Amino acid sequence: MYIDTHAHLNYQDKYGDTGALVAEIAASGVKKVIGVGWDLASSALAAQQAERYPSLYFAAGFHPSDVAGYKEGDLERLAALLSSPKGVAVGEIGLDYHYEGTDEAAQKKMFAAQLELADALRLPFCVHSRDAAADTLKILKDNRGKIKCGGVMHCFSGSPETAKEYLKLGLYISFAGPVTFKNARRLDEVAKIVPKERILAETDSPYLAPEPYRGTLNTPKNVVKVYEKLAILRGEPLEELAESIWNNAHELFPKLRFIPDTQRH
Repeated sequence: MYIDTHAHLNYQDKYGDTGALVAEIAASGVKKVIGVGWDLASSALAAQQAERYPSLYFAAGFHPSDVAGYKEGDLERLAALLSSPKGVAVGEIGLDYHYEGTDEAAQKKMFAAQLELADALRLPFCVHSRDAAADTLKILKDNRGKIKCGGVMHCFSGSPETAKEYLKLGLYISFAGPVTFKNARRLDEVAKIVPKERILAETDSPYLAPEPYRGTLNTPKNVVKVYEKLAILRGEPLEELAESIWNNAHELFPKLRFIPDTQRH
């Protein structure tokens, strides 16, 4: 069984009919998907989708590039969303210095505040980090007392050395489509060193479609290609790797064990 631990099915303008998409995902062998918010509205939509479809779960948070949209009281509103039995994590949160004019101070403040929220809610968190490796690591180390419920470095793109630092903090490392790219030599090395009990896989849909679908609209069904490449790099049978990732996801995100009434027997 496969799980996509990070997707954005809340981009309805790109995907259209969510029901048809969920059916297509299920037919591919992907049994669960965590839909992830990037601000309050997208988090609320992810929560609504998870409420409607048994195979969907959600994370709620402010992406670093969207912190300018934060309004007083939004953290409390995120907390209310995450009171749902299908609200598995705070995310995605973190730092992104890629774009010119980035308000780094605001991003750092919101990152720390959402780590505190995760700790208060006793939930794990999902970290986005782009062009901000040093500051991301520093904030996580400074707040190590608030990461008792764990977290994941989503769509990891850093060096093996950086990955080792995150692993020391007890975090998980998640791989997405870029690990399948031909020029992903650094990621190849990271994939080989992550312990089997700390590895996750995702699509980050609708972005970063894996080979051979690179450049097309990504969907969670493509996560199978990420698993296949990871299995090759690590020299593991695909079935064993899939079982490890399934177990890891349920260990990090305990709420994934919630079975909606429609699936109870």
